[in-house]
Amino acid sequence: MADNNENEENGLESELIIGGPPARSNEVLPANIYILPVTSRPFFPGQAVPLLMSPDHWRTTFDELAASPHDIVGIILTESDSAEVAKPEEFRKVGTACRVHRVQKQEGRLQVLVECLQRFEISQLMTEEAPFCAHVSYLQEKEGAKDDEIKAYAMAIINTIKELLPLNPLYVEELRMFLDRFGPDDPSHLSDFAASLTTSDREELQDVLEATDLMTRMEKVLVLLHKELELARAQNKIRKVVEDKMQTQQREFFLREQLKVIQQELGIAKDDKTADVDEFRQRVEGLTLPADVDKRIEEELGKLSLLETGSPEYGVTRNYLDWLTVLPWGKNSEDNLDLKHARQQLDADHYGLDDVKKRIEEFLAVGITRGEISGSIILLVGPPGVGKTSLGKSIAAAMGRKFYRFSVGGTRDEAEIKGHRRTYIGAMPGKFVQALKDAGSMNPVIMLDEIDKIGNSYQGDPASALLEALDPEQNADFLDHYLDVRADLSKVLFICTANQLDSIPDPLLDRMEVIRLSGYLGSEKLEIAKRYLLPRQLKKAGLKRKQVQVPVSTLRKIIEDYARYAGVRRLDKQIGALMRKSAVRILDDEATPIKVQKDQLRDWLGSPLFQDERRLSGVGVITGLAWTTMGGATLHIEAAKTHNFTRGFKLTGQLGDVMRESAEIAYGYIVGHAQDYQSQASFFEKAFIHLHVPAGATPKDGPSAGITMASALLSLARGKQLARKLAMTGEMTLTGEVLPVGGIREKVIAAKRAKIRELILPQDNRDDFERLPEYIRKGLKVHFATHFNDVEPLLFGKR
Repeated sequence: MADNNENEENGLESELIIGGPPARSNEVLPANIYILPVTSRPFFPGQAVPLLMSPDHWRTTFDELAASPHDIVGIILTESDSAEVAKPEEFRKVGTACRVHRVQKQEGRLQVLVECLQRFEISQLMTEEAPFCAHVSYLQEKEGAKDDEIKAYAMAIINTIKELLPLNPLYVEELRMFLDRFGPDDPSHLSDFAASLTTSDREELQDVLEATDLMTRMEKVLVLLHKELELARAQNKIRKVVEDKMQTQQREFFLREQLKVIQQELGIAKDDKTADVDEFRQRVEGLTLPADVDKRIEEELGKLSLLETGSPEYGVTRNYLDWLTVLPWGKNSEDNLDLKHARQQLDADHYGLDDVKKRIEEFLAVGITRGEISGSIILLVGPPGVGKTSLGKSIAAAMGRKFYRFSVGGTRDEAEIKGHRRTYIGAMPGKFVQALKDAGSMNPVIMLDEIDKIGNSYQGDPASALLEALDPEQNADFLDHYLDVRADLSKVLFICTANQLDSIPDPLLDRMEVIRLSGYLGSEKLEIAKRYLLPRQLKKAGLKRKQVQVPVSTLRKIIEDYARYAGVRRLDKQIGALMRKSAVRILDDEATPIKVQKDQLRDWLGSPLFQDERRLSGVGVITGLAWTTMGGATLHIEAAKTHNFTRGFKLTGQLGDVMRESAEIAYGYIVGHAQDYQSQASFFEKAFIHLHVPAGATPKDGPSAGITMASALLSLARGKQLARKLAMTGEMTLTGEVLPVGGIREKVIAAKRAKIRELILPQDNRDDFERLPEYIRKGLKVHFATHFNDVEPLLFGKR
């Protein structure tokens, strides 16, 4: 103790010996001792434990201990997460009295070696802050159980420890240290030693420490030992699995290396470089290589043979050769030049679209008469869901060619079309070269989907990059930036799809043969649903026809109220929803067959997405016809005089620029020719006219409402409403000429759906109307107009 001041001056840098010899069993321990809180786990009598303590918090405690007449300290478990901030109320009542043997400061921490002696219980804390001092009472073991029972538990503990020893070598050393001090016939220290071996949590170990009854303590210890045994077995099993896997992998690696060396010594194996060169040469055997391609391959093979396999250039050259040799140079699939087979293929895959099929048959017939179908680019234009992509697949099947499809919608990098230059890391050829590789021939059918949605950016203009590939005069020498050799695309049949033509650049559009798909009629949709969609959705849902029945009336109701689009994609989705809901009902043990009646569709599919079009009437109200992506609709135009305070003209209904111009033209024409149509010219001198197109939330544009707006203004000026129920469409000029418009098929269908049987169409659209199927034209009375003078008598009768 006399060395305390010297150690304090040295900052406890040297070792400080506080304690004396090992404890004796009959040693008298002091009643007042200093307390050291710990957080990890309690300690048991018989242990020699090293502690790491913070010198800032506990140096004073060890100074006081050094000045005391004894070297005993109490170690007690605290509920706090840190011993440095532990409060007296967080101390557990039972701890272990220990003799301090050595205190040494090293690397900023106090290293304390203590010998655990005996259990104690805190009777009274004498200080509320560090250094903690307490008056304690030492706990003696209670005599309770018979010697035979204690001996039996001791043997059980020893046997469990024996089972643990092979599973964890660390237990062997700890057992040796225990046997150096105690014997196996000391059940108290044996149970404490066994508890200290486990990795149990601190609460379980504290319960063992507080158990003064030996029999109770041994029972608790035996439970903890069995838990530890199961944990050790699980860890050992996992370790063995990992070791076995690693040994297997190492063994296989060494065997492969040995086999490779043996094969090389016997001359039956090649190194990686030789194997690559031989593979590339084997690929091009039997191919008809163009002269420049053959020369480039030989140059690259010579370069590859001089490079080391580990160099980056070797990988670049090998990838380049891989692409050059994998292409099907000179290989073409044989075309099926049978027009009858093509017609059967198109009819089997698609219902309706007779005009489209005829155009495709004409195209194929020209190729058949020539003996080959090449150098052609077809553009299929139509609304979503009308079968553009599936038509492309049918054409490929009819010709017996491989089909490759990729979408150019949203493509902004021209490298996607013409490939990356090989100077870039991760460079790849363009989509056309990839299509030739996947198809395995130089004359596949390549579909470019959504070509109207192609983009451009600072990385280039993909639409311009397509000009070379889609030009029959240039694509025989198509140059991909990655391959850097010419590839012949002249035998490829390109099929493009688009929803509209406006966004396709004119130079690109000029290279294509446009085939329009205007959509399906209601009757055609009904047949498609019965023949294709319903069976497909039944199969997809795993159902049979006898389980679910959808009557024709129900399908017709779905088409009218839930799927009034030009295509059949929404119709397919609605039928799929019926099948899913039917599957749920069948699994809920509902009786089959389940019949979906049309008056139950609101329960099956919710509220209808489309309502019956209301027909407005009155002075200044005229019904027009409009084309939409849903296939066509009636469009009511209203004209009204707001006031006579000032002359003016106002337009509402979210009209586009073209439609506003049509309204201005109609207003100017009617004002200028009011007297010619039995209207007072003075009506417009002071009248403020408001022209509105209902459904103001829907954007509208286009020139086809010209005669409709003029008719509405004339009806307002004359104060008369229409003499008959009719609808009209047509563009009008400042001189009153009626010009043709598009979408006649869809507009006529919309008029029939609204039960309007009399129409006014431009004279130049007569051929479009007459080409419609007979069942569409049936029941309609159509007037064709070349000038607004032809329209006016039909509105109110002859003058």
